[in-house]
Amino acid sequence: MKNFENVNDILDFAINEEQLAVDFYSELADNSRTDDMKLVFTEFAEEEIKHKMRLLKIKEEGFYTLEKEVIADLKISDYVVNVKPSTSMTYEEALILAMKKEKAAFKLYTALADRAPNTDLKNVFLGLAQEESKHKLRFEIEYDEYVLREN
Repeated sequence: MKNFENVNDILDFAINEEQLAVDFYSELADNSRTDDMKLVFTEFAEEEIKHKMRLLKIKEEGFYTLEKEVIADLKISDYVVNVKPSTSMTYEEALILAMKKEKAAFKLYTALADRAPNTDLKNVFLGLAQEESKHKLRFEIEYDEYVLREN
């Protein structure tokens, strides 16, 4: 991971990562073959936009607090093979890709929390990690209901 000189460097990095996530989900939505898939990925792009806006607000105004909650982990993403993005992905492949992406985002924010220069910023990143964990759980539940139960 990159070395950061100050809090703004950390926030700029996280803001950029959120924009990459917005682009990722927007592209998946644009290439979706069904309206259901398009809706799911559009909703996730919108959530990532909210994360980016939250980080921008923190950068401009200061910090916020987020209630901690325990998020279940079905660990489905630990047992599925990696998938490369393509315009011809099946719904199953898109869900796998999304699960893996959310897991990576969780790990990123956890690592940024470990490197945060103060408790307030650490809590911001832990809150964002918690949000990514929720996203992964939503994809795991969808995968469980759509793929595992149909096989």
